[in-house]
Amino acid sequence: MAYIGKSPEYGVFEKQTLTADGSTTTFTLNYTIGSSSSILVSVSGVIQEPESAYNISSGGTQIVFSTAPEIAETIFLVFLGVSFDVGTLGTGAITGQTALSTGVQGADTLLIYDDSATSLKKINLDDLIIGQTELATVAADDDVLLIYDTSATEIKKIQKSNLSPTLTYVTRTYTGDGSTVGFVVTSGTTVNDVLVTENGVLQTPTTDYTISSTTLTFTTAPGSGVAIQIRELP
Repeated sequence: MAYIGKSPEYGVFEKQTLTADGSTTTFTLNYTIGSSSSILVSVSGVIQEPESAYNISSGGTQIVFSTAPEIAETIFLVFLGVSFDVGTLGTGAITGQTALSTGVQGADTLLIYDDSATSLKKINLDDLIIGQTELATVAADDDVLLIYDTSATEIKKIQKSNLSPTLTYVTRTYTGDGSTVGFVVTSGTTVNDVLVTENGVLQTPTTDYTISSTTLTFTTAPGSGVAIQIRELP
């Protein structure tokens, strides 16, 4: 007989037959299901009501009848849908692992979940930044950086304008004696990294003093009693 309109479409459902012994109420299912409504249960041709005649247990792997089916009864199940099981990592999988103590390298591998393939895949860090370029200018105040908030244990974004670095200055004070020209500074300090004053008067780099290794040397020894201040900039 022909149909008017769209013809019926048929799905494919899995069937399982159970063998009753008059005492057993719990049977293992061939497939894991998400709820008691995900299967159709027939006992001697009578459709059973979910959560009344039977329930699902053990995470959807077993069916439990309220009353044990009799030996002579014919029982079959039709699976209307099965549970989609996504594997998870147990705590044992990360026991003994340590945090990465160095910067992530481009060749390092990350794990991602591919929605289209419904599976975990690995990807190199380099592949995540294809086509990206280095910032060629000074970052604007409203540019956003990614940081790891240790107190909240999560990644957050922050605008450059909200960064407040702490600057540390090293200040050294000496008193001139009319003969000493060399005074100690931090190793690596250069004439462009310090502010030098004599009795509050700013001295000129290279002209009034030079620096070599850990010694600042005045061209002329500061006079006796002159207050010398060397402020090392960060």
